[in-house]
Amino acid sequence: MKKILIFSLTYIPYVGGAELAIKEITDRLDPSEYAFDMITLRFDRKLPAVEKIGNVTVHRIGFTADNVKVSDRALPLSCKLAKILFPFTSFFKALSLHRKRLYDMIWAMMANQAGFGALFFKYAHSSVPYFLELQDGNSLQQIKARRPLLSLLWPIYKRVYLKADSIKAISNFIKDLAREVGFHEKIDVIPNGVDVQRFSAPVSEDDLIEMKSKLGKKMGDVFLFTASRLVLSRGVEDVIRALSHLPENVKFLIAGDGEDRKKLEAIARECSVADRVIFAGHVEHVEMPKYLKVSDIFVRPSVIEGMGSAFVEAFAAGIPVIATPVGGIPDFLSDPDRSPDDEPTGLFCNVRDPESIALSVKKYMENPTLT
Repeated sequence: MKKILIFSLTYIPYVGGAELAIKEITDRLDPSEYAFDMITLRFDRKLPAVEKIGNVTVHRIGFTADNVKVSDRALPLSCKLAKILFPFTSFFKALSLHRKRLYDMIWAMMANQAGFGALFFKYAHSSVPYFLELQDGNSLQQIKARRPLLSLLWPIYKRVYLKADSIKAISNFIKDLAREVGFHEKIDVIPNGVDVQRFSAPVSEDDLIEMKSKLGKKMGDVFLFTASRLVLSRGVEDVIRALSHLPENVKFLIAGDGEDRKKLEAIARECSVADRVIFAGHVEHVEMPKYLKVSDIFVRPSVIEGMGSAFVEAFAAGIPVIATPVGGIPDFLSDPDRSPDDEPTGLFCNVRDPESIALSVKKYMENPTLT
């Protein structure tokens, strides 16, 4: 049996694209052939220090607090300190686990604090293969801007990439970032997968009627939909502002929560469209197909995006997509105006441009054959 140790800053119940990718991959591998351990941050003291989730034994470490929301701005001081120390605490935890388990490989989810923990382990156990997975859609300039100390640590940070025996990126954009750092070995580009069967499966008429009633969707309403953590880098505020340029029957359904929700609610009031914006709050991933099926157009005008599984989920659900040409999105989205020789899969709008979003929405409304 192959034994693999995963380094990841967060894991279930804190779920994003990277965490879903780990869960999907590990669940699909035969547990008689592969066994996974993970070192991650605990954050909330109510979470168990060790538990089995699917095919992964999760070891949670670090300082904790009560009712923690995982975002840089919302984290209590103790949890922020736990993130800072994670390269060292995860390294020492890995050494302890390795003495008992003798791992065949280590897997770092992203070149962040988890990557540093894996790097230190690689220095201590050079014969153990080190696999680095890259999912962060920030450019190197954006990463340095967000982490001012990184410029001082740059020679060490580069080693997170350069010491890897193998790198996987979820888009060509992220692959190019690894090349920019200086990694010249083979990089595999493998996008995050989507359970197409689940998202394309029909939803019963009774469930759709119930959802429409719950969300207040009336005959003739056009629902724009996004599923996103509510932070301003996702462009949710630009869709809210776009409503001012669209007919009254166009409304915006938002699934997700985050530290910028109050700011987004204020923007909706300032634009006099608060009655056309529906904040659904956190939606479990298993419920997402219903929200897609009750909607008409998926819109996420991202400022940054590593790849974006939510777009592919919308494709599978059969609703049209509007996105920005940033990060890994051009890998799978072709706009007929911008790429006339390619099979069209959606429409692009400009970054930070509510009027451009409104124009794309109107294109779909005026030309249903585009869908």
